Amino acid sequence: MTVQPEGAPLAVEPTKSKAKKSRKRDPDGRMRLAEHLIEFRNRLIISAIGIVIGMVGGFLLTDWVFNVMADPIREIAEARNRNADLNFEGITSAFDLRLQISLTLGIIISAPVWLYQIWMFIVPGLKKNERWYALGFVGTAIPLFLAGVWVAWMLMPRIVEVMLSFAPAESANFINAANYYKLIMTLCLAVGIAFILPVILVMLNFAGIITGEAILKGWRVAVLLVALFAGMATPSADVLSMFFLMAPMLALYFLAVGIAIINDKRRARKHKKFEADLAAAEASAA
Repeated sequence: MTVQPEGAPLAVEPTKSKAKKSRKRDPDGRMRLAEHLIEFRNRLIISAIGIVIGMVGGFLLTDWVFNVMADPIREIAEARNRNADLNFEGITSAFDLRLQISLTLGIIISAPVWLYQIWMFIVPGLKKNERWYALGFVGTAIPLFLAGVWVAWMLMPRIVEVMLSFAPAESANFINAANYYKLIMTLCLAVGIAFILPVILVMLNFAGIITGEAILKGWRVAVLLVALFAGMATPSADVLSMFFLMAPMLALYFLAVGIAIINDKRRARKHKKFEADLAAAEASAA
């Protein structure tokens, strides 16, 4: 800071042509509402581009996905000696279904892109030495998201079997292909997203936004929500499918609690050491 001689005119710093500060220029990561909206738009565009590129690859896999989806229905029909198959109502129904399948596959394939964009938008103020949080989030969330999709996919044949069992023995099941696909893919995406929620809690704790104790206090609500979600996601007459889905979700939640509490203790020790070093430095300076 320069001191002006007495009586001299104050030096005025030249104004910058652009008053708007970017996130890179603000060490604290603070942004105005307009900048948040611009940031949201940019990250949304990047995510959309990633999904569209994933759709192109997903379109090539639609035949395989459709055959795998139809296998449980055909196997049940053969085992019970009854007619059951997928049905397309209109001329464009098959093409529309292919687009829906490719969109879902595009979302799954582009998961690294939109998961990273979501995390960087939620926690915009990370310092350079904290950017590994984003990499850790993406590196952990992607396997868990795919694991959730796999769990839902494994539950799908049993759900189909139970649902078809309610039809009379002598009847034929001609299932609307679009509705059948919507049920399966909604289940897969919902379970996949549910599996990454504990990772979001851990990353928010690492960023200093929420404590492990606060996460643990909500365990009753978490158990209730997981039970409700598992009950709605597995419309099965037995409870085995429900508990098969609840078990990994609750395990991930309490694992997230444990990691958050350990991180809070580590942060508290680090802060205590910093305060002790600061007090020692002030004492030596005095």
